[in-house]
Amino acid sequence: MELACVLFDLDGTLVDTAPDLMRCLNLSLARHGFPEASGTAVKPFISFGARAMIAAGLTEPVAGGVQETLLATMLDCYERHIADQSSFFAGIEDTLAQIEAQGLKWGVVTNKRERFTNPLMAALKLTGRAACIVSGDTTAYSKPHPGPMLAACEQAGVKPEQCVYIGDAVHDIAAGKNAHMKTLAASYGYLKPGDLPETWGADSVIDSPLQITDWIGAHRCR
Repeated sequence: MELACVLFDLDGTLVDTAPDLMRCLNLSLARHGFPEASGTAVKPFISFGARAMIAAGLTEPVAGGVQETLLATMLDCYERHIADQSSFFAGIEDTLAQIEAQGLKWGVVTNKRERFTNPLMAALKLTGRAACIVSGDTTAYSKPHPGPMLAACEQAGVKPEQCVYIGDAVHDIAAGKNAHMKTLAASYGYLKPGDLPETWGADSVIDSPLQITDWIGAHRCR
């Protein structure tokens, strides 16, 4: 393929944000009288947003108003502690350096809101390096709709068929395919019990970020 741009999902693919998200979830639960949530139970739902995390962390059903209160407390905490313990997945820094060294662009397409995406990218010193940053509220749609993917292409000045998109959830792969991009399923990310990335329809499944550059080398037209 005439590859020009490598696009990443953020949480669970580019950055391990679980430590900060879990800390803020448990702070919110404790503040409102609920027991601490298990990371094992909640982590697989990070890619589906804070509401899904809260639902997974509660041991019993609660009223909608209580969930909204928990959500507000959790997100307020997260906004103030956006990157205290979050870090790149092993191999990501080398992967980004190799992508840049090959003259390729890279960017981020996430369902995370701009309120959190932009400060996180800045804290990790990625803002100036990324050719595009598209959040869940940057367009009128979120993944799996192709709208955010096409917005990323517009920002980066590339065509969808020149891109590969990497994500750790089925809606990531669907979004890339809906936009006619190549896709890689990141099995090292936040998978739910029973998830089978090999059934998502991705062009390949990768078990490590370092396999991204291997895939690029094997599929890029020279």
